[in-house]
Amino acid sequence: MNRCSKRIILGSGSPRRRELLAGLDVDFTVDTGNTFEESVPAGAAPAEVPLLMALGKSHGFHRPLQEDELLITADTVVIVDAKVLGKPHSREDAAAMLRTLSGREHLVVSGLVFRTAERELTATDTTVVHVSPLSEEEISYYIDTYHPFDKAGGYGIQEWLGYASMGRIEGSFYNVMGFPVHKVWELLKEFE
Repeated sequence: MNRCSKRIILGSGSPRRRELLAGLDVDFTVDTGNTFEESVPAGAAPAEVPLLMALGKSHGFHRPLQEDELLITADTVVIVDAKVLGKPHSREDAAAMLRTLSGREHLVVSGLVFRTAERELTATDTTVVHVSPLSEEEISYYIDTYHPFDKAGGYGIQEWLGYASMGRIEGSFYNVMGFPVHKVWELLKEFE
């Protein structure tokens, strides 16, 4: 059900974003060519970071958009104690993130940018995730089995850790996966 009159380009290499966009039954291509170097601007509020990153990815696209193209970019962060948790750089980093999330709640915030040659629309989405207390054994098992180094906050809710310890969320499950598809659908309808 392609609701969009434009040729959709997903500017993300994330397999989860590709899967979720495909779940909306829209035709799209993937093009990750980009000149944007991800870095958080000094003084940016944590909740602003994903939209700033998505805007950077959009405007860093490697070529001008043609009249019939729509570029979609996104970014997702985990926020706890007013700090952004990005993707872990090592096993130790992932373990430290999961210890921080253990037994408490955190925010998952995504930013979306839909840009054509003529216009740009943005959206954000926030989900509250409650995590049960995690033992060191559970943390080690998860990291060693699932290698969550490409995931903000060091976890994927659609994997074992999500099944075992995330019994309650407030907001979109798909946002926690990194792509709030209900917001994507709303924005796509703007380009019918």
